[in-house]
Formats: sequence, C-alpha cells, structure tokens
Amino acid sequence: MSQSPSPNGPGPAAASPRTLANDLDRTGFYPRLVADVVDDALDGSVPLAHLVHLETHFERAEVRRHVTVLALTDDLLVVTHVDEAPLESDAQRTTAQVSTESVPLAQVATVVLSYVFTEPAAYQPGDPVREVTLSIAWSGGQRLDLLPATCGDPNCDADHGYTGSMAQEDLVLRISSEADGPEAVTAAKHFARLLRAANAASPAGLPPLAPGASAPLPRPHVAGFGGRAERGHRGRQ
Repeated sequence: MSQSPSPNGPGPAAASPRTLANDLDRTGFYPRLVADVVDDALDGSVPLAHLVHLETHFERAEVRRHVTVLALTDDLLVVTHVDEAPLESDAQRTTAQVSTESVPLAQVATVVLSYVFTEPAAYQPGDPVREVTLSIAWSGGQRLDLLPATCGDPNCDADHGYTGSMAQEDLVLRISSEADGPEAVTAAKHFARLLRAANAASPAGLPPLAPGASAPLPRPHVAGFGGRAERGHRGRQ
C-alpha cells in the first residue's frame, strides 16, 4: 500500500496495481524463469491484461506444481504453461518443462465462466463467489466425459452402453476462493470479461468482402484496456 499526498493531510491508502511481474513473484514458482518465457512468447508485445494461476498436486510422496499464465495483447491470447518434474537421471534434481501457444483472438471460439456460490437461498447482491472455472476453446479440441448407461432398474446387470457429455475446450482453469484467495477469483472474472470483449471486437475472423462491398468499420476500443500491465498450457485440474 502507498499513501497518496493530499493538501489536507495524508489521504487514504491506495492499492498498488497488480502487474504481471508482481503476480509471478507472488506465486514463488520460478518467477524469473516464467517471466522470461512469457516475455519471449509475447515477442515484444505489451500485455493488456493477464491471469496467473498456480496449481499444486500431490503424487505419493512428491509435490508437483505447475503454473499457467494467460496474457492478452491487441490481437493474441498468449498461453504459457510451466511444469516442474524430477530429472530422469537424477531424482534429486528438478526440470522445468515449458509450452507456449499464441492464439489469434479471432480464433477464440468460446469463453465460458462457471460459478459456484455457497448457500444460494441466502444470496445477496455482492456476496462472494466460492469458485470459478474458466474454460477457453480455440482449436476445436473437445473433452468427452462418459459413464455407464443404466435403465433405472437397480437389479439390472445388462450392458446399456455409455452415456456422457461433450464439452469444447482447450484450456480449463479452476480458481477457488478458499485455495487461491478472493482476489484470484476476482482477477479470473475480470480477465474473462476482457477476453470476451477483445474477441468480440476482433475483425480478423470475418469472412472476406465480396467485390464492391464496403470495408468493415475500424476495430472499436475495448473498455477496460486503459491500464497496461508490465512484462510479465493447457491448464490442469
């Protein structure tokens, strides 16, 4: 926090803006390495918005961490994913495995934000969200969830095949208020709104003009893109 000078004395504390560098430092997950990888993937572009999500998994006696960084530029969604794993030849040493992908905004097909609320019957406007799940699709990749089908008879042991659902997604991030903090949930909601607006405003995916047709209007300004962040794959659940 920093105090803003005021002619009438010290003013109220003002929250420092959340920058990509600060959010990477906050994770404690090789921030210098991740920052350099993200910067290389941005290739000189300045991110207009970003989202950093660290996940930790326990496998037997091992702790595995990975971070997903989403950076939004004028025309791209840059996705960076960094995993850590033990070195095959020496389990006492660690390796970092990195993947990056640059997705044109016009190729983003869906941006889905799912919410979980506690005690919905007592909901009041402004109540906090318990968790959100951000799903983004751009390549046509699909997830298929299958379960054995039943006929409703608990004593029936016949094979009824399978039933399930199909969801289009390339990346899924689950952000919990309890595990990640309320600020992380708010940041995910804000990033999803900006990504939707940028995707809707992008003219790159429009079909070519017919002969004699008028040119499309210039790309509109997207609200919320005024403050630019500093420098800074597929998410797992």
